Amino acid sequence: MTRTAFITGASGFIGSYLLEALLKNNWKVRALSHKSPIPESTNCEIIHGDIGDYQLLKEAMTDVNICFHLASSLGASLIKKDEFFRVNKVGTETVLQAACNAGVKRIVHFSSAGVLGKVQKDEIADEEYPLNPKDIYDKTKLEGERIAIQHSREGMDVVIIRPGWVYGPGDKRTFKLINAIAKGRFILVTRGHTLQTPVYIEDLLHGTFLCTEKARSGEIYHLAGDEVLTVREIVETIASALEKTIPRFSIPLFPVKLAAWPMEKTFRLLKKESPLTMGKLAFFTNPKPLSIQKAKKDLFYSPKTDFKKGMAQTILWYKEHKWL
Repeated sequence: MTRTAFITGASGFIGSYLLEALLKNNWKVRALSHKSPIPESTNCEIIHGDIGDYQLLKEAMTDVNICFHLASSLGASLIKKDEFFRVNKVGTETVLQAACNAGVKRIVHFSSAGVLGKVQKDEIADEEYPLNPKDIYDKTKLEGERIAIQHSREGMDVVIIRPGWVYGPGDKRTFKLINAIAKGRFILVTRGHTLQTPVYIEDLLHGTFLCTEKARSGEIYHLAGDEVLTVREIVETIASALEKTIPRFSIPLFPVKLAAWPMEKTFRLLKKESPLTMGKLAFFTNPKPLSIQKAKKDLFYSPKTDFKKGMAQTILWYKEHKWL
């Protein structure tokens, strides 16, 4: 029996991989396209429209088995505050309400580890960890997550995923860091002790498909790799794969924050992305070590790719595709 999926955010890094994986597994797919184009292919129907169009979404999800909701506003230096709320909060409500009224059997909602804010020193965050988002993106992602939880309490079959720090071939955001290291333009901000939990894109997809089959409705699952790494370990692993080295010294946070604020404001006026923003600094300052024990127990989730191997594969892809 052919299964049908509906995806929002299919033009993004995670969404494009999910779309391809669904098609390879013989799913029929309907993908919402707003501004970024999505290639049409056999068994993939492109639905052109906006995440706020309830009637469009309801019609698009008729006879759909599962909805994957990934669409969100990104890039705080270019997007107005109201747009974050419109997409990440109100858009989530619209998608879930349309899915409910269209009779969709399960919704997989992608939230963000950023809802945690800063995980305290010597702690690893599980799904019950206190939430304290720091910026507008993470605050509105938490609003969307709460909406998803509320719908599950009202009887909808909703599962929530919080991915770790996702990377892999074709990821434009990670590429900026890799390219800076490759060109010798990277200097570590702070001493690099901040903890992050990388997850290779294929492992995240594996966990996502497990969520469609094994997850309990109303539950939140952290999907990340097995390794909790310091930022220094992450950038040194990248540098090693590039056969480069990073400077031994680092830049204190305070002067960088002083430079980030006016730079972000200036580039916003120019309608361009600033090379330095408070949001980008969060990777170096806001620890997000995630526990994946719940996903292992409930879903039998088992990430296969360690960071050294995954980053080597990612850099090889960038080289083969002439990005580096």
